[in-house]
Amino acid sequence: MERSGSGSGHVEGVSGDEQENKQQPKKKRYHRHTARQIQEMEALFKECPHPDDKQRMKLSQELGLKPRQVKFWFQNRRTQMKAQQDRADNVLLRAENENLKNENFRLQAALRNVICPNCGGPAILGEMSFDEQHLRLENARLKEELERITCVASRYSSRPLQALPPAGPHLMLPSLDLDMGIYSRHFHEPINNCTDIIPVPPMLENQFIAAGGCMIMEQEKPLALELAMTAMDELLKMCHATDPLWVRSSNGSKEVLNLEEHARMFPWPLNVKQQSSEFRTEATRDSALVIMNSITLVDAFLDANKWMELFPSIVSKARTVQIITSGVSGHLSGSLHLMYAELQVQSPLVPTREAHFLRYCQQNVEEGTWAIVDFPVDNFHDNLQTCFPRYRRRPSGCIIQDMPNGYSRVTWIEHAEIEDKPVHKIFNDFVNSGLAFGAQRWLAVLQRQCERFASLMARNISDLGVIPSPEARKNMMKLAHRMIRTFCINVSTSGGHSWTALSDSVDDTVRITTRKNTEAGQPNGMILCAVSTTWLPFPHHQVFDLLRDERRRSQLDVLSGGNSLHEVAHIANGSHPGNCISLLRINASSNSSQNVELMLQESCTDPSGSLIVYTTMDVDAVQLAMSGEDPSYIPLLPIGFVVFPVGSAGVGGSISCNGSGIPSEGANGPSPGCLLTVGLQVLASTVPSAKLNLSSVTAINNHICNTVQQINAALSNSSSTDGGVAGAGVGGGGGGSTEPAAASS
Repeated sequence: MERSGSGSGHVEGVSGDEQENKQQPKKKRYHRHTARQIQEMEALFKECPHPDDKQRMKLSQELGLKPRQVKFWFQNRRTQMKAQQDRADNVLLRAENENLKNENFRLQAALRNVICPNCGGPAILGEMSFDEQHLRLENARLKEELERITCVASRYSSRPLQALPPAGPHLMLPSLDLDMGIYSRHFHEPINNCTDIIPVPPMLENQFIAAGGCMIMEQEKPLALELAMTAMDELLKMCHATDPLWVRSSNGSKEVLNLEEHARMFPWPLNVKQQSSEFRTEATRDSALVIMNSITLVDAFLDANKWMELFPSIVSKARTVQIITSGVSGHLSGSLHLMYAELQVQSPLVPTREAHFLRYCQQNVEEGTWAIVDFPVDNFHDNLQTCFPRYRRRPSGCIIQDMPNGYSRVTWIEHAEIEDKPVHKIFNDFVNSGLAFGAQRWLAVLQRQCERFASLMARNISDLGVIPSPEARKNMMKLAHRMIRTFCINVSTSGGHSWTALSDSVDDTVRITTRKNTEAGQPNGMILCAVSTTWLPFPHHQVFDLLRDERRRSQLDVLSGGNSLHEVAHIANGSHPGNCISLLRINASSNSSQNVELMLQESCTDPSGSLIVYTTMDVDAVQLAMSGEDPSYIPLLPIGFVVFPVGSAGVGGSISCNGSGIPSEGANGPSPGCLLTVGLQVLASTVPSAKLNLSSVTAINNHICNTVQQINAALSNSSSTDGGVAGAGVGGGGGGSTEPAAASS
């Protein structure tokens, strides 16, 4: 720069033209191949796209080129051919993708119109069966698709892919859908093997997301923000309002939303549809103090993965579909997200609830509060409803106010419309009262999970047992959390699990299902799962104390196998002594210094219910988790118990027990009791494609019924000793009538 800026004085004796010529860079000379050279190289390329050094040397001598020129020409030609092939395949695959999307939408529409052959009403996913003709058509279409993919894939492989063998006749046999009357429920005829349970393909919750049909368009964003402000105003008023919007129930035990007053205070916008009379309204409100600051809570609510981790027993699936606005200057306030969620109860008798909704966040700096509101997205998309029963979130959410010492005061509103479809009568009061999906359960789980998170982040823990370090303690807590999530999802209807009843009796609650697992985190093979729910006339904390205490559980032969348990590590997860993680040594005769069997157990309880989940592990897997290795590959097959309190204040009418162990309504006030759900999982075969054996079904059915009987007997003896209520009201020795006829054959 200095040289060019100082004029021509530095270049003496050189004319201006000569100086300008020197400053111009020399142009690079390009060599163009002759037509003969290109023709010869093309001919060799067709025979051998990858010539060796000897072939390139010979060709260069014949054509008068350097070997490097020949080498580069072949490299460029291979790159050009690959690019052309990729473009052609891309066009083909795009067209095929569009055809598959259209076919998928057509099949989903056909599924929604299927009529149940038993009652004549709309069929429910998980209970439908495809006829043989439909299966044959679908099988033919899939074989054509496989052949096409095989042809495409073989182009890039040194050897062609082998097509699958033709489907055998066993694929056309009926599944273990005993409700359809294919097999006698009492199994009078000898049957050696049952075929696989073939679940109905679940409705894909992201089918509209994949097609772009769920996205909020740019021109729709102003309307979305306007509705967000309206929903936020409704949430704030519902949180602070009292009578006449919220009135006390007749017995004064809970608040009830006055629907007429709500309709008067919050009139429907002209562009929003009201639901028909087929929907009933669930509305609950509650407030609690949680040990987490507002910023951390808001961040967890706006992150779908963190939200699932915060509510593992309620939110089975969640994802952020679209970020419409991300706030101002990276600040969370003003964020508007389009989200999808699936909500669950730990029982196959209660359908999951799926919904797309918009979530809006706003900070009130003057009051020192944050507010998060969810409101329905069907104002923009009417065709998003894919779940049964149909579920629609009205403006719901919470107000979070910071308190001293890192605590927050959370006021929660849960307001939804749900299709008024009956559930199994044992869960009818629990669901219809709002306890299953209401604000009380959300807040109770939030309180407990915040305490668990505080324990996870703690570093000054002295009582570790055999856990060598705080880092190992943290790893064990993460492993236990995965165990809890796995159990909760696998004993519910999440993910389209197809559950089968084993008895005609309406009082029977035993449901079984199978799944073929080949992914890391659970044992490979065919897993058989059985779940049963029984009403017990005992307070839920009494049942929880029995099941979590390893010393008392050893009295239950069906659970302990006659072996005693010894706690070797203990991790406290909160202020309640029942919220803890335990590492238990199984004192079995098969144990040796080289083979030590351990049990990882987590128990947690709050006013909304309790969980006791455990799984057996070998000592090597435990040491691997403690060492900091990725524990997600450690196979876990958890079993456990879920205890929900019922018949307490706020449930409604009283609950008494009929002869079948199922609660029935009374009129003299609520009776204390609880719903005990037992979930068992066994590895029926290490081969994922294996057939389900009837003996496995009978064995797990007997096991689950014996478990309920022993638990009820132990509670009855304990209550009789303490002078409390005995379990004589439960017919058949406490749930014995829940055992279907298959167990007695």
